[in-house]
Amino acid sequence: MSTMSLDDIKYIYKSKYQSVQALDGVTVTFEPGKFYAVAGRSGSGKTTMLSLIAGLDLPTSGKVYFGGTDTKKIDRDRYRLEHVSVIYQSLNLFPLLNVIENVTFPLEYKGASKADAIAVATEKLAAVGIDEAKFKRLPSMLSGGEQQRVAIARGLASKTEIILADEPTGSLDTENSRLIAQLLKDLAAKENVCVIVVTHDPVVVEYADIVIKLSDGKIVA
Repeated sequence: MSTMSLDDIKYIYKSKYQSVQALDGVTVTFEPGKFYAVAGRSGSGKTTMLSLIAGLDLPTSGKVYFGGTDTKKIDRDRYRLEHVSVIYQSLNLFPLLNVIENVTFPLEYKGASKADAIAVATEKLAAVGIDEAKFKRLPSMLSGGEQQRVAIARGLASKTEIILADEPTGSLDTENSRLIAQLLKDLAAKENVCVIVVTHDPVVVEYADIVIKLSDGKIVA
């Protein structure tokens, strides 16, 4: 498994009227098998960090490394397809596809046969506690916690080294937040993937192996 690291990262949002420094000299390393929580107030730089790790953007200065290679020098479309899965607060489940179809979609998109995709999806759904009785249900027929589990299973099914989650418990109650946080912690260890969660939720922070606190674009703890 590859290591992800940020080396003296600065990122400046520029518009016609102003420049805003979202990240200011951030250096941090993320290892496989660990569950990381990136915490901080709104505007602290959390989402910008997630975007750089996901390969959606490049830093203004500094370097983002994946497996020792600068992401400026790789095919970032391929990197996102093969190495990174992103779970959004809005989940982005396909509303007209059922549970099993939502999870098999990225596998079939990458060229897996339908039978192989179903086998992998079934395994990953079982890993997050979704039983086969719910495979044919549409997302709207599931609870918020169940929908989040399906989104996590889809990320796992993609077999990427890094799973990124943006406020995955933002719309859940405390009980379901604890279940999702424990699930992500267990999956990081069992699947040897790097799980990085951007969060305001103290429950997620409590379960994380490592907490990175951002303030005004800097790591403060």
